[in-house]
Amino acid sequence: MISDHSVVYYLTMIFGMVVVTFGIRFVLYARADKIQMPEWVEQMLKFVPVAVLTAIIMPMILLPNQADSIVMNWQNPWLIGSLAAFSVGLLSRSSLLTIAVGLVIFFLSKWFFGS
Repeated sequence: MISDHSVVYYLTMIFGMVVVTFGIRFVLYARADKIQMPEWVEQMLKFVPVAVLTAIIMPMILLPNQADSIVMNWQNPWLIGSLAAFSVGLLSRSSLLTIAVGLVIFFLSKWFFGS
């Protein structure tokens, strides 16, 4: 059973997190139209999504199941699926087709190798 004291504590914590999160974002968005960034900064910011996505995905591909070392063999379904998606993406330039092929190849290789 949850006591009244812990309910108040958790609600206060949640409210505090909401205030901090909203406060930070509000200050940034409220001033966004008044800030003029240099052209080179705006050009660099275009690469941020690709860099972040790569940083998130590469450990998952190369270290499946939280392996201790890099797994670069053909029994790694994450590697096979990512290579297939990369190839299709280069050739077709279609996001939907790239995702579909990558997922199909990933699940087929996962089923085939039984991992």
